[in-house]
Amino acid sequence: MAAASASHILLTLAPLVLLLVLPQIQAQAPAPAPAGPVNLTGILDKNGQFTTFIKLLISTQVANQIQSQINSSSEGMTVFAPTDNAFNNLEKGLLNNLDNQKQVQLVLYHVTSKFYRQSDLLLVSNPVRTLASGQDVWGLNFTGQGNQVNVSSGVVETPINSVLRQNFPLAVYQVDKVLLPEELSAAKSPSAAPAPEGKKPTEGSNKKVPAASEPAPADDKTGAGGRLNAGLGFVAGLALLCMGVLS
Repeated sequence: MAAASASHILLTLAPLVLLLVLPQIQAQAPAPAPAGPVNLTGILDKNGQFTTFIKLLISTQVANQIQSQINSSSEGMTVFAPTDNAFNNLEKGLLNNLDNQKQVQLVLYHVTSKFYRQSDLLLVSNPVRTLASGQDVWGLNFTGQGNQVNVSSGVVETPINSVLRQNFPLAVYQVDKVLLPEELSAAKSPSAAPAPEGKKPTEGSNKKVPAASEPAPADDKTGAGGRLNAGLGFVAGLALLCMGVLS
């Protein structure tokens, strides 16, 4: 009887004891470490094969702009990162012929000011504005079905082959071609302007044309002067002959 009473008392007090002890246990447990700022270049460097894109991000100082917006924007961001092979496959000299402003535009063209999951890209309204957009919309177009998503600049189209990160506030996708916008695709090194049509130089056109030869002087023996002298001689001879006869 006494034992039953003691058990009943313990069962009654047990919840009260837990309520008193549990907060102390929770207070002693280490709090989870706060998430650090998202680092785009760190993500790219960790995955490798993005050396050229990282250099462009740093040299144009776009990395700082993106880094600031990633950690302050409520919309998040999406980056389409071209591989080193993608840059190697560009037309020779094209990248080096872009001045600093155009290189900045090229990098910003690979970034949108909103976080998109891969599945979201098939539901967007094309074209999607990029950070390079101003008064003119430098947009990207997305097509595909199922798990396959293609991104197009209007000049270049390539599938999204790999997801490097897909957690808000940043999504990073690998692309195997540089997304070259039409505004930059024609940027080439200056060259001499072609000759106007109909004015193309012909072979030997640079050679000096000799002056027209002057007419050769007339030969006195066979020319008009020779015939005049012969006539006068004949008349003089005839006159002398007549004088001889008369005398």
